[in-house]
Amino acid sequence: MFVVLAMALAGGIGGGLGTAQAEGNGSSYDRQLLFYNHSYGVLDRETADAIEHSDYLREFADFQVRTTTGSGGQTWTGRYLMGRETYLELFGVGDLPGQDGTLGSAGLGLSTERDGDLATVTERLKSEGVPEPVEFLQTRDFGDGVPVPWFDAILTTTEYDAFGAWAMEYRPEYFADPRGNTEPASYPGDVGRERYLSDGYRTHLMRDVTYVRLAVTEGDLADTVPLLRAGGFSVRTVPGGVVADGGGTEIRFDVVPREQAGYQQVTMSLNRPVKDRHVERIGNSTLTVGPGSRAVWTFDESDTP
Repeated sequence: MFVVLAMALAGGIGGGLGTAQAEGNGSSYDRQLLFYNHSYGVLDRETADAIEHSDYLREFADFQVRTTTGSGGQTWTGRYLMGRETYLELFGVGDLPGQDGTLGSAGLGLSTERDGDLATVTERLKSEGVPEPVEFLQTRDFGDGVPVPWFDAILTTTEYDAFGAWAMEYRPEYFADPRGNTEPASYPGDVGRERYLSDGYRTHLMRDVTYVRLAVTEGDLADTVPLLRAGGFSVRTVPGGVVADGGGTEIRFDVVPREQAGYQQVTMSLNRPVKDRHVERIGNSTLTVGPGSRAVWTFDESDTP
């Protein structure tokens, strides 16, 4: 969804180095406010088409191919693997307009669990070197021409090379709208991921995303680190990049030139352990399920230039 936010905000190509660097370990805040919501990647056409028509993925996960209409009438069609609290959104080259539809483009959505926490993240960003985050309201049209406020979002920048991250907080109007098919609140101020997603995952193997690895440019990473830190992730440097950990999902960023950027690997927890190892080749990607309670989906080097 970063593509829609960036387009609506007239974002362009560029992406400076930013001011915050990922140094040291741990978080300087006492409470984590942002959590991995979903990530997306733009894959080669062969792989995207294979994902869309995979019978195995329809058994493995709560799998959907869906067209969404957002603010300003912008539409996008994605291939979705939905979990209990987290999900994946996959595109093929050309599915998104402009630079966002090019091979290797990717995005990361982080969301709050409690109403009002996004405002706290916005304040935290000031101490992370982002004095004026870009604020944005996304709406959703269910096809009847009557849009509903969907979520509030903040960005550290509207300029990027191939990757962007944003923070979001679902709106109470969306939860109150029966078209969203969301669940009742579990506690006062609940705007969480589990409430937003359906329980369709229960009848499939995939439960949640526990690890994501992305190859990004130095500039795009520098613009992302302040948001991760402000959200309460533990951010540490590793050889060649950065690892952010917190809330049950680890995110690794490898610094590469633009032509090598892209979605690299995803690990998912399963609803139940499986005895045998199953390997499914899907286009230029490999999904390995089991043995045990996890699955690893690797997107081959041929997926990137």
